[in-house]
Formats: sequence, C-alpha cells, structure tokens
Amino acid sequence: QVQLVESGGGLVQAGGSLRLSCAASGGTLSGYVMGWFRQAPGKEREFVAAIGWSGGSTDYGDSVKGRLTLSRDNGKNTVYLQMNSPNPEDTAVYYCAAGRVGLRGGAYLYHSWGQGTQVTVSS
Repeated sequence: QVQLVESGGGLVQAGGSLRLSCAASGGTLSGYVMGWFRQAPGKEREFVAAIGWSGGSTDYGDSVKGRLTLSRDNGKNTVYLQMNSPNPEDTAVYYCAAGRVGLRGGAYLYHSWGQGTQVTVSS
C-alpha cells in the first residue's frame, strides 16, 4: 500500500486561497481513485472531493462545490486540492486517501490514508 503525506495546510483568511498537496511514496497512485475528506472538531468525517485515476473525472461535496478544485499529477505521484474563497466553515483537518473505489465511495472503502493537515480559516 502507498503511504500518503498531506501538506500545505495552515491559517488562511476567508476569501483567500490555499493549495493542499498529497504526495505518495512506496508505490504509484496510478490506478487509484484519490479522495479528500475533512473532519472538524465534534463533527463526523465529511467527503470533500474525489478524482478518478486518470484525472478526467471529479466529484465534489455539496458544501465545497464551485470553490475547490482537485487535480492530480500521476507522474509526480501527487494530488492537489486548490481551495479558493474558503470560509470559516472549511476549518478542519483535511485527509487524503487512496482506494479502488467509485468517486462517491464511502471513507471506509479507502485503504490508504494520510495523517491529515490542519486548515484554519479566519473570518
């Protein structure tokens, strides 16, 4: 199984932008659907976005649709989550995951997870 490491989190002002990265090691991301999930304190893990193995198909959670863009570079074994115009409700720990699942597959279907990166959006 691949190991995943997220980066790029931090403090951002509402209306700004932030790009999260998820880099893989120990294997290739080719062939895997890559998903992003987030979890805020006291809340359940929430689906954010997923991208097909070729990058040609994506799906987004309703709460982020139109503000986030997910892309991948299989040559670099990296997935990118571009966050535009974040708002304080986007504050959470963001996790990337890899799996052989459908784009709307539940979190339990992914077999590899990163450790998460904190995103805090100030108003």
